[in-house]
Amino acid sequence: MAHGSGGRSMRDLIEAVFVPAFQPESMEDQARLMDSALQEAGARLAFTTDGFVVSPLEFPGGDIGKLAVCGTINDLAVGGARPLWLSAGFIIEEGTEIALLRRIVASMAQEAQAAGVRIVTGDTKVVERGAADGVFITTAGIGVIAPGLNLGARHIRAGDAIIVNGPLGDHGAVIMAARGEMALETELLSDCAALHPVMASALQAAPDLRAARDCTRGGLATALNELADGAGLGMVLDEAALPLRDEVRGLCEILGLDPLYLANEGRLVLFVPAARAQAVLQALRAVPQGAGAACIGTVVADHPGQVRMKTAFGGFRIVDMLVGDQLPRIC
Repeated sequence: MAHGSGGRSMRDLIEAVFVPAFQPESMEDQARLMDSALQEAGARLAFTTDGFVVSPLEFPGGDIGKLAVCGTINDLAVGGARPLWLSAGFIIEEGTEIALLRRIVASMAQEAQAAGVRIVTGDTKVVERGAADGVFITTAGIGVIAPGLNLGARHIRAGDAIIVNGPLGDHGAVIMAARGEMALETELLSDCAALHPVMASALQAAPDLRAARDCTRGGLATALNELADGAGLGMVLDEAALPLRDEVRGLCEILGLDPLYLANEGRLVLFVPAARAQAVLQALRAVPQGAGAACIGTVVADHPGQVRMKTAFGGFRIVDMLVGDQLPRIC
């Protein structure tokens, strides 16, 4: 508990674990930020915040640190922002191994450096044993949106193509297997990744891209329902076009889950004019996180606010919002 007391032990923890990884410019209580992109006339700031409570803290393909960095970057990226700076607040349970904390922090630093963003400020708290579950992380992110770029559900139009950048449900399936409660084994890796290169490629191919959303908690189905409601339009998916790995299908069949509701941490859904769809697919497939890109459906004027799917049997079913929670503590 002394590591969270504000005294010498806390200072020692910060200087031993966080400072070498994040290399802050100072130890002041705030970061002072400047970027040339902010000087451009018409540029706007984008600001987001998120909390991460995944269990287990480390899983195949990532950990809570990588998840925190990528998840925050992606919330900025889908709005068209170039991510610049992150903050990170840690709630650490008494008894957490310092070696585990070092791995998490190193993972954050590595992912931030690879993404070209800086973790510039943060906070550390230690709580009594049992008051948390290892480590919780809260992040905030700041990015800049270029002049003239406006993305959002209100810009979606009937006839637009619906595109995803790769196989769905990997993260949710990995977390289910990693918990070890159901004796499941898989070689799947989490799809956890920063998606601003995917967005940059899509925008280059389609400057008139309408909207984007990352498919995290609640999966693709929840993201589409939120966007359909915001656009006041309907959506029709093609089940045969959905990119799903056999391992994900198998896990969902065993457990009676719908892969459309599984969480993703490196997948987004894009809405582009139909005439741009092939150009966007080609552009996405040229970057690592877009290699499995697929066009999965169309926006329609019928049944506004509702998502439907053409099934493999030729009929249609409603794809509703997630009710309840398929799997808690997923991200």
